[in-house]
Amino acid sequence: MTTRYAALLRGINVGGGRKVPMAELRGLLESLGLLDVRTYLQSGQAAFTAGHGDEESLAADLSGALAGRFGFDVDVIVRGHAYLRSVLDDCPFPADTLEPKQLHVVYFSAPVTEDRFAEIDRAAYLPEEFRLGDRALYLYVPDGLGRSKLAEHVSKPRLNKGVVATSRNWNTVRKLVEMTEA
Repeated sequence: MTTRYAALLRGINVGGGRKVPMAELRGLLESLGLLDVRTYLQSGQAAFTAGHGDEESLAADLSGALAGRFGFDVDVIVRGHAYLRSVLDDCPFPADTLEPKQLHVVYFSAPVTEDRFAEIDRAAYLPEEFRLGDRALYLYVPDGLGRSKLAEHVSKPRLNKGVVATSRNWNTVRKLVEMTEA
């Protein structure tokens, strides 16, 4: 049986460093036996069909192949269509009434609990807010991510210790669902 997945690559093609051209990423995925490979934007999203492996093994295979090809480590999260659809459907914020730049999802490689973020005084950041979902954090930032103090705080390494975390704006969240539809 084949499954459609999306790979989320963390920290590539930003600020002029850690370059991974999308054409080379597509070729690398195809060399791993993955089919119907498509990329989105330059910031590290790819969709593909796999007849083997699971999310964790596919992420490990891709991460290893990226290190071998480009000479630097790249954290990778792989998620199937059903999960990506559930992230979209379960959004606790009124996504249809917000600008896409106001809503982001931080995807985690493993489940996280509210305890991880207990040190954050949520009231101090209002109207910015976050809520946890299944291996995801929904982040509402009315003035955009670049001006957000809350986004800066939730991305601190000590809060994300032991998990890979990578953020995508709401347009990309929607596009990942579209790209992984059968």
